[in-house]
Amino acid sequence: MKLGKIVAGSLAVLAVAGTAGWLSLDKETRGLLATLPTNRDILFWSQPQRDAAFRALDRLPVLAKARVVPASGDPLPLPPGPSLKLPLDVDAYMAGQRSAALIVLHDGKLRLERYGLDFDAHGRWTSFSVAKSITSTLVGAALRDGFIRSMDDKVSDYIPDMKGSAYDDVSIRQLLTMTSGVRWNEDYADPNSDVARFNNHQPEEGVDALVSYLRRLPRDVPAGTRWHYSTGETNLVGILIGNATKRPLSEYLSEKIWKPAGMEQQATWILSRTGKEISGCCIQAATRDFARFGLFILNGARVDGQSIVPEGWLTEATTERTGIDVPDRGYGYQWWTYGDGSFFARGIFGQGIFIDPKRRIVIASSANWGGGARDPVASEAREAFYRAVQKAVDDEAAVSRENGQARQ
Repeated sequence: MKLGKIVAGSLAVLAVAGTAGWLSLDKETRGLLATLPTNRDILFWSQPQRDAAFRALDRLPVLAKARVVPASGDPLPLPPGPSLKLPLDVDAYMAGQRSAALIVLHDGKLRLERYGLDFDAHGRWTSFSVAKSITSTLVGAALRDGFIRSMDDKVSDYIPDMKGSAYDDVSIRQLLTMTSGVRWNEDYADPNSDVARFNNHQPEEGVDALVSYLRRLPRDVPAGTRWHYSTGETNLVGILIGNATKRPLSEYLSEKIWKPAGMEQQATWILSRTGKEISGCCIQAATRDFARFGLFILNGARVDGQSIVPEGWLTEATTERTGIDVPDRGYGYQWWTYGDGSFFARGIFGQGIFIDPKRRIVIASSANWGGGARDPVASEAREAFYRAVQKAVDDEAAVSRENGQARQ
């Protein structure tokens, strides 16, 4: 039995039967459940706790509830293509990444699909900040639908409780590019950082927990003058979309993306203490469906020939809007960008969706990096893997051209 199924089934048993259910479980399953975390501090869980929890985050009693994102009734096929010939040992690469799943699509065909950590195609793995790029796409959809008037509207136009705060002068565009200028600490190793503390913040009565936390933060520099990564601000984007559309984010995601893009399995989205989707994080989905999201974006976010976002918006979102002080790299609307036109959704502990429009490549990865949230060694190895896939596709194209010329 796969680990994810053991976790899900056992949690259900314990919820119903309590102590009697625990005593009835076999030794192996009791040992697994003993590794599940009993606190909300995800950044400081041990590696075994993360291994067990990342595939069951939406079913952990210690966390807030989750909303379901219904799947499509007509899943998008991922037809197999020829095996991709890579100049590396894929098994060794996955071991170094501590990969739960690795999928490569080229021209919509499945060129590589591998699983690890006793995970499989039927399980859901958490996204972490990959959710940021999905949330960004919902901003584009809300613009196209007329719920948001302009990217230059102020945050407080849609979240009245932010009036009088440092965010009063911040536009939606600046929020999406993380150039608000508001002070924020995203140090994953610091238990006193904002990113570690805000989910446990006790809000003022009648105020959303996130809004209550963020509206207290001071301004550091003028808005629009500096890029500074902030998960809290993406969570604020989610509040803004919810207020603008007057719908739960998970419902809007299902309508605009999950169903029309042909997702095979339902997803879930973890909720904050005040019942709102944590939009900078924590969408649980099958890795194949994360790959389908990449394919949806690669194909222009189109449904029946019509893009769900305004004309030109997706190009803006996925190309550099601000520099990040890294050569050949930049940041768009919640997408990381490369100088060659490819772009990337990135989550801590090895979650990612890489998209190369020129070569029509999508790479989806789910993992639990052994070196921590940002693991520089694993991160560089993943960059090298992306380059190896690009080279393999280029080599195939070169051989095809040569064969075509030889036949002429």
